[in-house]
Amino acid sequence: MPGHFEPLPGGGAAVALDDVEISIIRSLAVQLLELIGPGPAEDAPDDPLAELFAEGPSEPPADPVLRRLFPDAYTDPEGTPGPGRADEQKAHSAEFRRFTENDLRAGKRENALTVVRSLDALASEAAGEGGAVLKLTPPQSQQWLRALNDLRLAIGSRLEITDEDDTDLLYRLPDDDPRKPMVMAYLWLGGLQETLVTTLLP
Repeated sequence: MPGHFEPLPGGGAAVALDDVEISIIRSLAVQLLELIGPGPAEDAPDDPLAELFAEGPSEPPADPVLRRLFPDAYTDPEGTPGPGRADEQKAHSAEFRRFTENDLRAGKRENALTVVRSLDALASEAAGEGGAVLKLTPPQSQQWLRALNDLRLAIGSRLEITDEDDTDLLYRLPDDDPRKPMVMAYLWLGGLQETLVTTLLP
């Protein structure tokens, strides 16, 4: 089980993590939460109905990581749009973003919080033991899977990874390159994500 997820009887998944691995994933999840930002309820009056109908931003985020996490919904699959199409796509994307980004952020925030909470519980269980086995219910497993994907997107954006060739080049970086720890985290999280996907397949 070390380093990869395995299925649990009755559903869900389990993985053995040591103290360092727990600390790394938790730290990355907390950084992701800080990047996504607080929900509307944390800086607005406590009005569930108002929050339900609150409109989100219409412009893409300035931060490249957030642009990767919350991409435009309408883009030309062929590349450069034709005359007049660019403005039309921009308008459609702005409208779609205005009514969906708040919910998307809330979902990503909840996934990351699930990771933090489950690791906090595991850390207390692993105190003095050097590590422990993380056991996730089926819903938690799905949230972990989505959070791992978001973490890899975030790290990949910082590393400017756009395809597999970029990953191969970064993997061969010398050990003294300042990007190396981030690259290793990216590859390690990819391995965890892959085994979790396999575990959850019917």
